[in-house]
Amino acid sequence: MSKSFGPATVLDDVSFDVERGKITAILGPSGTGKSVLLSTIIGMYPPERGQIYVDGEPLVGMRHRDLMRVRRKFGVLFQDGALFGSISLYDNIAFPLREHTDLTEAAIRDVVHTKADLVGLVKHLAKLPGEVSGGMRKRAGLARALALDPEIVFFDEPDSGLDPVRVAHLDVMMRSVQQVTGCTFFVITHNIESVRRTADHIGLLFRSRLVTFGPAAEVLASERPVVRQFFEGSVRGPIGMDEMVDADEPADETDELALVGGAHSA
Repeated sequence: MSKSFGPATVLDDVSFDVERGKITAILGPSGTGKSVLLSTIIGMYPPERGQIYVDGEPLVGMRHRDLMRVRRKFGVLFQDGALFGSISLYDNIAFPLREHTDLTEAAIRDVVHTKADLVGLVKHLAKLPGEVSGGMRKRAGLARALALDPEIVFFDEPDSGLDPVRVAHLDVMMRSVQQVTGCTFFVITHNIESVRRTADHIGLLFRSRLVTFGPAAEVLASERPVVRQFFEGSVRGPIGMDEMVDADEPADETDELALVGGAHSA
């Protein structure tokens, strides 16, 4: 799949498979197209080339009615939780249930409390988003993403704005929730330690390409220059100060993209 905005190619021939019931994380330097990748997968942006399959169904070119049916399999946790600030955490979690189901308020209450219990928020449901910490807003956003029992949950930088201790707690909670629900989790992030704790599969975007993708242990142990530099947080290697510089400069001794030979699947 490829995605461009005008003359700028943001994603170039990106291809990979996400394993059902596992946590897949896509990392990469800032500005390398991670959030665009997520937005394209969930249908916010149409790709210029390629196809996106969910359970074998092609999304690009799909009729609107069928696309809405497939999207019912999705839950999304945005960077800031994307909560409505004027209503309680309870009503935020209940919102998709009221919008997309015919459940009674009693049934909605049961679902809200079940999802809130998964993320440890039952005692705080009456509070407004502005009255709780950033970590609690993230948890409320996750509970809302789980409200319709999705098969796939997308996370866009779930640890943004959190201190390292809260990130560690969030990681433990994510693993626990994934195991309890059996959902497929797809995570966009640049937090290496978080990925080490949570991911089953890892991909790395660089210069608009997916330079590696595979089981977490294999990717973390990779000796490829761009992969090693990213996970070591080193200034030595093909990743420069910003993506525009990266795109104008040759990689290390051998071209990393030539080494990889395109995208990898797992």
